[in-house]
Amino acid sequence: QVQLADSGGGLVQAGGSLRLSCAASGGTFSRYAVGWFRQAPGKERQFVAAINWTGRTIYYADSVKGRFTISRDNAKITVYLQMDSLKPEDTAVYSCAAREFDASTASMDYPYWGQGTQVTVSS
Repeated sequence: QVQLADSGGGLVQAGGSLRLSCAASGGTFSRYAVGWFRQAPGKERQFVAAINWTGRTIYYADSVKGRFTISRDNAKITVYLQMDSLKPEDTAVYSCAAREFDASTASMDYPYWGQGTQVTVSS
């Protein structure tokens, strides 16, 4: 069973950048797909990006396409979410999640979750 620890959130001005990290332990990380999701206060959890176990299949939400980049480093057992050109509407708690092999855009498909990291973008 894999455990996930996400980090890298913070306060940034609009137009700025942050890089989130999702570090894994306790499992064979190279077999897992990882997704990033976010939830703003009073709103439902929203898909952001996902990468499959090989790194060859990647999905992005339309709202972040061209601004966010997901990548993985299996040697460091970490998945990254590089967030550029941040907007106030990107403000949310961001959580990474893992499932075996294939990436999915549906949060219900992921059994393993990190604790979440707050991202706040000021205007």
